Amino acid sequence: MERKHEKYQRLLDFCKALPPTPTAVAHPCDESSLRGAVDAAGMGLIAPILVGPRSRIEAVARQFGIDIAGLTIVDAEHSQASAEKAVALVREGKAEALMKGSLHTDELMGAVVRRETGLRTARRVSHCFVMDVPTYAETLIVTDAAVNIAPTLAEKVDIIQNAIDLAHALQFKEVRVAILSAMETVNPNIPSTVEAAALCKMADRRQITGAIVDGPLALDNAISLESVAIKKIDSPVAGRANVLVVPDLEAGNMLAKSLSFMAGADAAGIVLGARVPIILTSRADSVMTRLASCAVAVLVAKARREAGTRAVA
Repeated sequence: MERKHEKYQRLLDFCKALPPTPTAVAHPCDESSLRGAVDAAGMGLIAPILVGPRSRIEAVARQFGIDIAGLTIVDAEHSQASAEKAVALVREGKAEALMKGSLHTDELMGAVVRRETGLRTARRVSHCFVMDVPTYAETLIVTDAAVNIAPTLAEKVDIIQNAIDLAHALQFKEVRVAILSAMETVNPNIPSTVEAAALCKMADRRQITGAIVDGPLALDNAISLESVAIKKIDSPVAGRANVLVVPDLEAGNMLAKSLSFMAGADAAGIVLGARVPIILTSRADSVMTRLASCAVAVLVAKARREAGTRAVA
């Protein structure tokens, strides 16, 4: 039975009233990456600037019948040059988002985090999956499952804050963050439970802001009210979390892929903490997931513009 993608559709509907976001698309040299950018442009989500070898981009468009008439192409010799030029377009103020094409993620992120010419901010760069899980009432944010392998306590502060800021950009009415581990009690033999407790106290002291934060929580305690009732856990987050913070990349990757392949979830990917949102899509992503990833970036870019306007005022 065809999925209705109700949560993603709400994102797309919200973006209809917004102007397209200028987006540098790095090396869209295969069908899926080029079609993804063109489809998003057709929906009015982004105004793509295609960065890569002009002859290859045009050849892919001809081969697969993709209409790129009217789209700007910035010629770049190869994938590394494509990443560098796409980042340069952002630094020049010509793009408000960055989108991965058919190059390796490491190539793109290498250009993003380069100290002198990249897009670094004071915030740690991190990845969020915005997940549409059919069996869960709310949109779920899972972080970090793609960038930070074994984050330190300090790095987790930024990872959590990035996710909270994303939730606000996506218009979450209340942001409820569950810091996941294998159990809901602090156990000195399991470091992630100790870190979770420290992060909660940091939230109490406003070192992390904008959300209700609780942990450690096992996954069932984070998302199942029945489990919470059985275990008699008193928490405003337990059973109702809409942001799941994992201990490390391996746990996050397994969680996101389990939800995708065993629970029929879709996972839109976004990288945060740089000057602009970075859209990361996979060749295996559905059209709806690609569009949702672009919609997430549009809303993040909008939130950044509004924050900049308030700062100037």
